Amino acid sequence: MATASSSLRQPIFRQYPCLPRNSRYLTPLQFSFPRFPSRIRASSAVALEPIDLEESSTQLNNGLEFDLFSCPVCYEPLIRKGPPGLNLQAIYRSGFKCNSCNKSYSSKDMYLDLTITGGSKDYNEVQPNRTELFRSPLVSFLYERGWRQNFNMSGFPGRDEEFKMAQEYFKPVMGGLLVDVSCGSGLFSRKFAESGTYSGVVALDFSENMLRQCYDFIKKENPALATNLALVRADVSRLPFATGSVDAVHAGAALHCWPSPSNAVAEISRILRSGGIFVGTTFLRPSFGNSSIPSILRPFRQRILQNYNNLTEKEIEDLCTTCGLINYRSKVQQSFIMFSAQKA
Repeated sequence: MATASSSLRQPIFRQYPCLPRNSRYLTPLQFSFPRFPSRIRASSAVALEPIDLEESSTQLNNGLEFDLFSCPVCYEPLIRKGPPGLNLQAIYRSGFKCNSCNKSYSSKDMYLDLTITGGSKDYNEVQPNRTELFRSPLVSFLYERGWRQNFNMSGFPGRDEEFKMAQEYFKPVMGGLLVDVSCGSGLFSRKFAESGTYSGVVALDFSENMLRQCYDFIKKENPALATNLALVRADVSRLPFATGSVDAVHAGAALHCWPSPSNAVAEISRILRSGGIFVGTTFLRPSFGNSSIPSILRPFRQRILQNYNNLTEKEIEDLCTTCGLINYRSKVQQSFIMFSAQKA
């Protein structure tokens, strides 16, 4: 136990080093990985051999290593047993355990569940309506099939242009690890992974069905993305990463949906290394005398305000600054804002 306790104080394993502030493009990590069978569905269960983690505390030097991921309860690095690598198949076939909490985590339907309540048998937590909305199978299915496209009415420039804008902000940290929080169906996670400019991409969302949709899109559009992308279920206010371990965080059209934007941005600031970059987009608080509000939404303006945390640009900047982020920049178009801030 003494050996395990001292090891827990070490940094996350060396496959994912924090890059220097002026890091540029590095060759992405490569992992061998068989192509997905064409008939597998995102929600299908795959039979894998069970992984016993009971002996992990006494076998740290025998096939086990500290992982990129941390326990969402105590933030201690998780011990991993299974094939290494930040890719769908390796993570799906691995078991994870916190040596401090003695809590185990496993993959479900090709995503790794790192929520605090993951694996609980009787406890169930009711989430805010806006959170439950995006856990719906119907909304998850429709998100990239018309739902997200309607954002252009509020000034969102579209997937390709938003991706280019984000990449400009991320230039100082290209080659590092990127976490796409509140990724939805992976609209941008897949673009970041496909670009080849990051050592690894973690697509993270609280919605199980959004993550299943992301897996479906990967399987149908570009199975090769699975070699450099992981799907993780987690709470944005309790991110399962060690402090200062991530180079880049992206949050597309997300901040207004978070139950507590301050808790979420504080968590993002915590996991970013010094010099790391946070880029987000959201809807600015509507100005009800302004024509930027689509006419179809005007009758529902009060419900919109009640259900979402729409902020002003000054509030977003103040929030980032309060959470220890500097060098705030933004671009605004109607109700759309893309903002960027850097960890001091």
